Order: sequence, then structure tokens, then C-alpha cells
Amino acid sequence: MKTRKLWSAAVLLSAFFFVLQFSAISQAQDDQSQYDDQSQDPPGRVARLNFSQGSISFRPAGEDDWVTGVPNRPMVTGDDLWADEDSLAEVHVGSAAIRLGAKTGITFLALDDHTTQIRLAEGELIVNARHVDDDDNYEIDTPNIALTLLQPGEYRIDVSEDGSQTIATVFHGRGRVTGGGYTYTVVAGQSATFTGSDQVAYDLQQLPAQDDFDAWAFDRDQAEDDADSANYVSREMTGYEDLDQYGDWTYVAGYGPCWAPSTIPVGWAPYRFGHWIWIAPWGWTWVANEPWGFAPYHYGRWAFENNRWFWVPGPVVVRPIWAPALVAFAGGAHFSAGVAWFPLAPGEVYLPAYRVSRAYATNVNITNTNVNVKLVTNLYQTVIVNKTAVTNVSYINQHVANGVTVVSHDAFVNARPVAQNMVKVDAHEIATASVSHVVAAEPVRSSVLGTGTPVKVQPPAAVISRPVVAVRTPPPPPRSIEQRQAQAGGHLNQQALVRPATPAKPVNQNRPAPDSQGFRPFTPPGANSQVRMMPQTQPRTFEQQGSSETSDRSDDHNGQVWNPNPQTGARDYGQPSSNSSTQDAHPLVRPAPPVQPRNDQQERQQAQKFNQWQQQRPASSTSAPKPAPTPHPAPAPAPKSEPSKK
Repeated sequence: MKTRKLWSAAVLLSAFFFVLQFSAISQAQDDQSQYDDQSQDPPGRVARLNFSQGSISFRPAGEDDWVTGVPNRPMVTGDDLWADEDSLAEVHVGSAAIRLGAKTGITFLALDDHTTQIRLAEGELIVNARHVDDDDNYEIDTPNIALTLLQPGEYRIDVSEDGSQTIATVFHGRGRVTGGGYTYTVVAGQSATFTGSDQVAYDLQQLPAQDDFDAWAFDRDQAEDDADSANYVSREMTGYEDLDQYGDWTYVAGYGPCWAPSTIPVGWAPYRFGHWIWIAPWGWTWVANEPWGFAPYHYGRWAFENNRWFWVPGPVVVRPIWAPALVAFAGGAHFSAGVAWFPLAPGEVYLPAYRVSRAYATNVNITNTNVNVKLVTNLYQTVIVNKTAVTNVSYINQHVANGVTVVSHDAFVNARPVAQNMVKVDAHEIATASVSHVVAAEPVRSSVLGTGTPVKVQPPAAVISRPVVAVRTPPPPPRSIEQRQAQAGGHLNQQALVRPATPAKPVNQNRPAPDSQGFRPFTPPGANSQVRMMPQTQPRTFEQQGSSETSDRSDDHNGQVWNPNPQTGARDYGQPSSNSSTQDAHPLVRPAPPVQPRNDQQERQQAQKFNQWQQQRPASSTSAPKPAPTPHPAPAPAPKSEPSKK
């Protein structure tokens, strides 16, 4: 009897220890899997304000203050840009160029690896989308239509001053317009005018004559097309287009083709002439003063050879991953001078100071330098997962004379010009300082605004509060830096370090707070318009640019939406799904009404307009030409023809 009891107790005890061991293993697996979650990795690309002329105003995402636009500042989801009267601006996202004419306001509603969604409230915009992958989405949202770019090409969108009319012009490419309950196809060589809101009047015309804005955009396109630097880096590397003008390519033994600036000031070193800003979710981000200073500071590595600095772009990949600053920070317990940093050399591992997965950490390195993948994996495991300091790594540029830059903590967090606020530190102290991938500095309001100065030139109130039509539902809004810090308990920069992300808690706001599907608009506090989720329209179709069509039926199939069957992959030409969501998404974004089937009379009207346009085309024209400069007609306040929808 005693033996049986002892045996039962042993079995129970063994089972208990087995459960404990299994729980420990499961917990360890869960702890490891959180570093494999790529769903919360930041985008691998941003936009760059690379040209401005006249009065250009900028408002960072989440903030209410307008400041002067600063060239080379990265632009992200939620950022606003305004070009005032007699002003021009140019923004690049990879190989795509976005150009603003006078009195034009845009908002980046969404900007990530595959989506560029822009709100155009008023003005004139030219977009040159050089490359459009199957999963890329370019959408321009105006007060009465949403234009989706279906092919690479050059597109112009004009919105009248009162927002009642949009002209969509396709020089090359093919676009789909959604608005007023219908979709319209606009192909190369066409200019389509859309007037009205709930019921959109549609008029199809030949290309208008080229004006000064067209000529300026086409000239800049030509210069970018001829860029020699595209032989050495991918055109998807934002900022490549300025390298030819300000430097030269040289073959450096051990590194291959390298680029070096042709003119530099005395005491120059990489990451010295500029300032630091804080941009979520990346954190501390470098903004350079040099006109060429985007690609060499956010991609590749820097090498000091033959008493000269060279930028080493690394392997040529289709889309290298953008980084806020490819540097390492020096300091430690006995380093009291302030904040110090130096550029990473070729082959050295960049560990992001923001929450990333293992895959992201690998990709941000292998797309920017030739590096041993095992080394990246080991450092990620040691520093990020195991949270163990690494002291046996020797960084080359830490020991280059004049290679390390030091400023006070106050100058760093307040976006002060680095070159004018440098701190002298003993060379031995710098050489022996410990190295980290993070900097212990919490952002403040000036960290977000940067060096831009307050401006009086802002978009008119009517433009600020004007809603637009959207096909895609934009992401939630960013919050102000004060709200972020309040939520993080004053430790926002620490919270942004590499770690498992937790769901955000709601924060009391003085302005209307959007819900989980909302985002902060291009609007002052107090706007309270309603929005709903937009039903998905048909996917993109590809064909030869400028090809003719007899009607729009190839896109909307008599109003029926083409949707891939998620289960079988078969094409399902079913009726458009109704909008089942009533949740708000944005005070200034309203969904286009569900696409309706056209009746026979409307189809005949569509075919008549297309055939009339085709008959008026020049006989020798097979694609959209760039005509001689003459004034571009301004948008008219009223339609030129009867609406196609009754």
C-alpha cells in the first residue's frame, strides 16, 4: 500500500515538474517569437522635401504649428505641406517625384512601403511615378474624386480654388478615377474634368497646352532621367538625383564605386553640418544642411581613405531600407561632455534604436552595406534579445581624427545646428568611450519642429477644412509630442527602443479624438465631419501605356466590381459590396459612394465621349506628347457637358 502511494506521489511530482518545464519552454518560445513579429516594423521608405522656391510651409504630423519647409527633412504619414502664391516645391518618394505648384496644399494621408496616399485640397500637382509594382498604391484624393495611378507615368491633377472641380491629366500612364458613384478610366493623352460632388459631371478632352508648371516639372524629370548616379545605386534610393551635381564617383579599392562631395567646408565630417530631430516611430533622425545630404546619410556607410571621406552605397538592391541615421553613439558613465556620434563604416552593423524585428534588422543592414548576416543575427540576439552590452567590437570611424562629433545634450534635443554648437572633447576620452546604438535623450517640442521657423503663410481656412474623397482608408492619426510623452510617462525615447510593442492607451486631447480607424486631418482643432470606411474598388489592371479603349467597361464591367476570390483565386464579377462600416475614419476624408452600374444611355454617353476624343487625336500620336508651352486653362466653375449619371 505504501509503495503504491509513493509511486502515485512520484508520478504527480513528475507531472508537476513536466508542466513547469513545458510552461517555461512555452514562455521562452513566446518571448523569442515577439522578435520575429514584423507587423509593427516601421516603413522602409519616407518622403524627402528636396526643393523649395518661394514660401513653403510645413506642419509636422500631430502638431498644430506651421513652420518653414526645411530641405532634406524626411516627410512621413500625417505631414502637411503648403506652397503659397508664386511658389514651387518638390518631394521625392524613392523614384517618384511629386511637384507642387503655386497655392497648393497636400497631406500625406498614408506613406509606407507600398502606399503613397496624398490629400490635395487645392492647387496643382504633378506626379511622376517611375515604377509601379503590383502591390504599389498611388492615390491622389481631391474634394470630389480619388485618382488611382494604375501604371508608371506622368500625371497632373488640378483642383479649383473652391474645390468644386478637378482636372485629371495623364501625359503618360493610365489612371482610374472614383467619384459620384462611378469609376472612369483616364489613359495617356487624355484630360478629364470632373465637376460636382455627389453627382459628378464628366468631360473628356485632349491634352491641354503645356504651361510653365509643366515645363518646369518636365525639365526636372529629364535631369533625373539622365542622372549618372543611377548607374551605381537604385532609383528607389530617395535622394540619388542630387549626387551628380555635388560630387563625383570614384573606384576605391576594397569598396568599389564610391561617391565623395566635391566641395566641403573646413572641419567637415559626415553627420556634422545639420541637426537632429525626432520623428516617430524611428526616433532621433539626422537632417543635413548639404543640398545633397539625404541619400548619403540614410543609406550606405562612410569610409575614410587616403585622407578623404567617401560614401559607400553598398549593394544595389531594388528598394534599400531607409534609416534615420547610420551612426553609433559614444558615451558611457564617465562621458559627461554631452552627446557624441560617428558614422558607421562599411561592414559595421547598424542596430536600430526603435522597435524592429529580426528580419528588419537584417534587411536594413544587407541593403545598405556588405555585411556578414551571421554577425547581424548574433548582435541582435545579444544586444536586443538578451540585453547584454557588447564591448569587444572596435568601430573604425571612432578612431579617425575629427571623425567624432559632440554637442551638448541641450543642443541635441532642441535641434540646434550641430556645427555651431560643437563641444571639444579630449581625443583619448572619445577613443575610450563606450559605444551604443541608443542615445539617452528625450524629445521635446522643438525636437519635432526642427529648425523651421514659425510662419505667417498658411493654407487658407477653406483649404484647411475642406474634405476629400478617398478610396483607401488611411491609418490612425499621429499624436502630438506632448501627448506621446504624457502617455510614456516622460520616457518616450526609452519606450521607442527595440522591444515588444504594446497597444497604445487613449490620451485625453483638447481636439476631437478619432477612433481606431481615424487619423488627424489637415485641419485645425474643432473639425467634426463624419467619415466611413470606403468599400474596396476593383484591382489595378496593366496594359500598354496609351492603348485605346472603346469604353470604361474593361474596368468596371457595367458597374460590377472585379474582386479576386480569396479562397480560390478566381475572378468574381459580382455586384459592388455595400458599405457595411459606419465607423469614422477622418474628419476631412469621406468615402466615395459605392460604384453603381451604368444604364445603357450612360454607357452610350461614355462611348461617345471616348470616340470623340479619339477622333480628335493627332493622326501620328500613339502616346501622350509634351506639347509646346502655352498657357494652361484654369479649372472652370461649371461643367462643360451634361452629367453621365442621371
